[in-house]
Amino acid sequence: MLAQFPDPAEALIKAGTIDLTKVMALIVQKYGGTSVGSVERIQAVAQRVYKTFKAGNSVVVVVSAMGKTTDGLVKLANEISTNPNRREMDMLLSTGEQVTIALLSMALQELGQPAISMTGAQVGIVTEAEHTRARILHIETDRLSRHINQGKVVVVAGFQGISSAGEMEITTLGRGGSDTSAVALAAALRANFCEIYTDVPGILTTDPRLVPEAQLMDEITCNEMLELASLGAKVLHPRAVEIARNYGVPLVVRSSWTDAPGTWVISPQPQGRSLINLEIARPVDHVEFDTDQAKVALLRVPDKPGVAARLFGEIARQQVDVDLIIQSIHEGNSNDIAFTVTTPILKRAEAVAAAIAPALRNQSHPKLEEAEVMVEQNIAKISIAGAGMIGRPGVAAKMFATLAAAKVNIQMISTSEVKVSCVVDATECDRAVAALCTAFEIEVRESLCTNSPLPNTPLVRGVALDINQARLAIRQVPDRPGMAARLFGLLAQNNISVDMIIQSQRCRVIDGIPRRDIAFTVCQVDGESTKEMLTQVAAELGWGEVVLDSAIAKVSIVGAGMIGQPGVAAKMFEALAQHQINIQMIATSEIKISCVVSQEQGVQALQAIHAAFDLAGSEKFVVPA
Repeated sequence: MLAQFPDPAEALIKAGTIDLTKVMALIVQKYGGTSVGSVERIQAVAQRVYKTFKAGNSVVVVVSAMGKTTDGLVKLANEISTNPNRREMDMLLSTGEQVTIALLSMALQELGQPAISMTGAQVGIVTEAEHTRARILHIETDRLSRHINQGKVVVVAGFQGISSAGEMEITTLGRGGSDTSAVALAAALRANFCEIYTDVPGILTTDPRLVPEAQLMDEITCNEMLELASLGAKVLHPRAVEIARNYGVPLVVRSSWTDAPGTWVISPQPQGRSLINLEIARPVDHVEFDTDQAKVALLRVPDKPGVAARLFGEIARQQVDVDLIIQSIHEGNSNDIAFTVTTPILKRAEAVAAAIAPALRNQSHPKLEEAEVMVEQNIAKISIAGAGMIGRPGVAAKMFATLAAAKVNIQMISTSEVKVSCVVDATECDRAVAALCTAFEIEVRESLCTNSPLPNTPLVRGVALDINQARLAIRQVPDRPGMAARLFGLLAQNNISVDMIIQSQRCRVIDGIPRRDIAFTVCQVDGESTKEMLTQVAAELGWGEVVLDSAIAKVSIVGAGMIGQPGVAAKMFEALAQHQINIQMIATSEIKISCVVSQEQGVQALQAIHAAFDLAGSEKFVVPA
């Protein structure tokens, strides 16, 4: 009997995403802690699983610990020790899911449904020997498949695994571990799809706790979902999306409380990846390049609300399509904004910048130097892209070190969740690309930035806010190959993940050495220690002052539909300007635009942008406590 798909799946079948001739009713379902938070809820989950099985599907169920069980176990550990041993924490925390799997298996058996509970070790989830944050190496599916073929529902403990033979240590997967377990099992079993059940009806255009009118999406691509890693109620962890993207697993996020169809996360066609080293495969999928680029920079523009809106508003009116946009940290009362365009429209872009510069200059502080338009041709944009770079501090550092070793100087840096782009001299492009392909063991391909979006793709899919970041700025970094590599290599060695990276356009010669500022954001909890570490080496490396600002917020828009569509950035900047919200930093990729604003204006910025793109729905969502 064929699986009984919810309505969005029927659309996917028609579109060819799911091949109906191959649907054999194998579904992985995952239920989070609130979905199994009590006996009554476990029984409700059992009813849903039973119904799915009776519709003709084979079912594997992955569950989290009940409710706040994990928090309670952590509290107990902290009452015993101020610095609990990580191995013992894994031994402790892995017990939470074992309670749930046994109870859910019993509930299914009470309904007359054959079921068996299995821990991560029993099901064959083999991980690194890295306690509290292990990644999955592979899954030994023989025992699991045997139980499925016997007509049983297999109930699996999420969030956990076991290290390889010889050690046999219980490990946990860290944040988002149950999502990761479920999608990894779906990939290993080649399941038809994976259902993630949670306490919201699917993936929303933004956090419903901040915008109750947030709209439920019918679907979203994996790439968009990865760029929106901090979206909404955090219903899907990026590690799970990464696996889905790499192995072509169709995902659907649904509510545990209703039969609503939820949101489909659309994966590309499978790439034929090996299931060995499932989660530690290469973090970079592609090296991309574009030599048909030129850069326009406006130096010393006023650092106040509305400047970016005015500039990019005029650019949009002139139908100039912009690729990268960066705004560096302010110096005094002024700022620098730079953007790249394709060479054929450079003259038009330069004319717009030159026309608007005097107006910006007239509004500036009388003591400021005059605004200046700087144009540079013969440049190339080189990017590394891959879902695996999320949460892996060494990836950007490796890119910068590779370019340094090839004696390639970096002129611009712009980053997103899954891409790092650098602008270099065009004459150095081939050398840079060859070095990066060798370093990351992948084949080169032309940049995808000129691709057209699919028909009917929304310009903006969602808006995200992150108030848990801090910004560090290093003044007067020598402008020569190797500086970015040294800086971000140090951060990687200290396991500090970096999000946005901006290199200023203004170059000053001090003591005969050209220098630029570099700014980047890290998790707020890492801010002080990062500043202290960098300050200790600043003199040795010839850097200037290290400045920390923890009172920032990052607001981002994401949408595959913005590719090749002038005016999206201008609309975002105008929404902020109308609310007198000053933009402190800008960084972009093909499908994402991020702005740093003051932390106290973060929520207002999110709400203003969400409204500007008409993303509100007619229904108000309330996230359960």
